[in-house]
Amino acid sequence: MKIKGMRWWIIVLLFVAAVLNYIDRQTLSALAPTIQADLEMDDQAYANVINIFLIAYTIAYLISGRVADKIGTRASLFIFVAWWSVFNMLTAAARGVTSLSFYRFGLGLGEAGIWPAASKAVSEWFPAKERALAIGLYTMGATIGATVAPYIVIPLATYNYSLVAPAIAHALGQGTGWRVAFILTGVAGLLWLIPWLLIYRRPEKSKLITSAELTMLQTDSVAEQGKSTENVDPWSWKQVLSFRGTWLLLIARLITDPVWYFYQFWFPKYLSADRDLSQDQLKITWIVYAAAGIGSLLGGIISGKIVKKGVLPVASRMWVMLGCAILMPLSPFIASATGLNASLTLTVFTVIAALAWLINISSLIVDIVPKHSLGTVFSVVAAGSTLGGIVMNMIVAAMVTGPSDKPAGFLDSAFHVVLDPILNAVQGQGYAMWFLIMAFLHPLAWLLLKFGGIYRYSTAK
Repeated sequence: MKIKGMRWWIIVLLFVAAVLNYIDRQTLSALAPTIQADLEMDDQAYANVINIFLIAYTIAYLISGRVADKIGTRASLFIFVAWWSVFNMLTAAARGVTSLSFYRFGLGLGEAGIWPAASKAVSEWFPAKERALAIGLYTMGATIGATVAPYIVIPLATYNYSLVAPAIAHALGQGTGWRVAFILTGVAGLLWLIPWLLIYRRPEKSKLITSAELTMLQTDSVAEQGKSTENVDPWSWKQVLSFRGTWLLLIARLITDPVWYFYQFWFPKYLSADRDLSQDQLKITWIVYAAAGIGSLLGGIISGKIVKKGVLPVASRMWVMLGCAILMPLSPFIASATGLNASLTLTVFTVIAALAWLINISSLIVDIVPKHSLGTVFSVVAAGSTLGGIVMNMIVAAMVTGPSDKPAGFLDSAFHVVLDPILNAVQGQGYAMWFLIMAFLHPLAWLLLKFGGIYRYSTAK
């Protein structure tokens, strides 16, 4: 059986995987007030748990792209999804900060792999003019996952299990609701593995692709690269690290990705602390994540239309990213707005810009790196993203908690060695300071890319 437009069905699978990825990730932040109360965690401990997740994410990024390049997209993504789904289920067994940190570390080791593997799938299945849209579509899955997560996990967490299902409540103990949420969302990931194994192959090995679609992909590949790279060896680590584009994109993501990490991990807590929203009212965060989905889609559509007009891919991405950078100075007004509706409206615009930026900077990697080494380079660049997220967590935690009378944990001690002057400067300043900082990150990164020479890669890779 042949399926017309098989590449778009591949994107559907990646979309669903991204939805599950972010539901699993956002379960902790959506239920943070409840979990913190049950496990007796303060905000500094919460920040440390997030950072442990991001440290694992960084480690996994450095490894997972290489794994994807070595064993292929199909096998690698199977391993990544199975791994993170199991650890998400195991999180239900957490009884304190230490065990919660261990399970979130395991989750991070698996979750990072979806992004280099998905980008590799796009490079295998999509021509240049459709890549940004394809990346935008599966990234929109992540934002939809974040959007629906509160509506899935908060009802699960607040359900009266002791009355309706006393056996489950007895088995799981205190915090039965949020523990059930982790178990069920993990099971969903294991079910996804079935269609993935049945459907995904490289185009030339797929029995489902039509001859017309296969010819189109092969023609585009030859036109873009000049010759086939099927039998070319992947770059060595020396080649990856000596490639100027790797460092430009890594630093740019290190600077800008903390904005999206903030909205994932801290924005619900900001609404709770500064806007006095209850646990149930935090469902309103769906607006923010829906905006992220719109940004993902718009970023890909606009960039693709520019490419179709004859503009080289790198230049088209940079034009879209410039527009995004111009919108980010709206950030400080989010904290200063007098009403919740005004604050959320401003948030929507900045989140749309942040995600449209992320789609196009991700597309730049696919544009300038050969397919045989795409996973590895993507992983190294993305590691900069998680390092930026770790720094953001330390800074925001210092801003919102003030001086602590508790002994510093190992993460606090390690990061204070490097960040102590910055953390001391922002200590106790509150969320408003971080919203101000976010105004400048994307404009700075755009200038870095432009004057760092990203346009030299405007020719075919």
